[in-house]
Amino acid sequence: MDSKMAVFKGKGIRRILHKNEWWFSVVDVIAALTDSLNPRDYWYKMKIRVTTEESAELSTFCRQLKLESPDGKKYATDCSNTEGIFRIIQSVPSPKAEPFKRWLAKVGYERVQEIEDPELGTKRTRALFKAKGYSDEWIEKRMRGIAIREELTDEWKKRQVKEAKEYEILTAEIAKATFGITPSAHKKIKGLERENLRDHMTDLELIFTMLGEASTTAITRADDVQGFIENKSAAKKGGSVAGKARKDLELKTGRKVVSRENYLSHPESLKKLEKDQQ
Repeated sequence: MDSKMAVFKGKGIRRILHKNEWWFSVVDVIAALTDSLNPRDYWYKMKIRVTTEESAELSTFCRQLKLESPDGKKYATDCSNTEGIFRIIQSVPSPKAEPFKRWLAKVGYERVQEIEDPELGTKRTRALFKAKGYSDEWIEKRMRGIAIREELTDEWKKRQVKEAKEYEILTAEIAKATFGITPSAHKKIKGLERENLRDHMTDLELIFTMLGEASTTAITRADDVQGFIENKSAAKKGGSVAGKARKDLELKTGRKVVSRENYLSHPESLKKLEKDQQ
């Protein structure tokens, strides 16, 4: 399960961590509970109805947070935490409300557990990858990559990189210097759309991604860079370290590192998908 998406009875619920708790897309919750063809309109009319009948505004339980939409872009969306969602679904006449409450409470409780014991979050991530059919060796590299990525983003936070867009640009700079192509072009080669690119990388692609980001962290600290412009330069330098290593390997093996291979094309994955669909 993507960390930015939870699933309730087959319906995706977008979510985002805000102040160490999960905030859920209200529109996605409405869609999961009502099967409405237009959940946005349902939510709009629901806010008006509740305000009229109960002299209360449901919007007070929400705040606008940026979530990714089907087009891949992020838009400000009404979101609410567990407590707020409980209040909102009280106004939704749906037989799914009670099961959803139990599901939501479980998701919220798991997050509290992970805050108290971060190792639990790591274990759940490993279990999810394992359930999808990934090998233990691949999972180990992916988990190491996540740790390296977190170390880099923590460093960026300390060095005046604040906007989500800046994080995206810096990440793209490292990727371009590492693989010679943009992340979007990399996804196209693998036939991906909304899927997480790293979840579909080969062992070598993961290794070079880690090298690029670990190198960027080291250079960022060594040069004591500050601000977006200096961090962008460090990102290019860090990515170029991995890029040189990639080119050297390609020269010696006669094979490109960037591959069309992805998790969706693995025989184990196809068997798992077929089984899930039965």
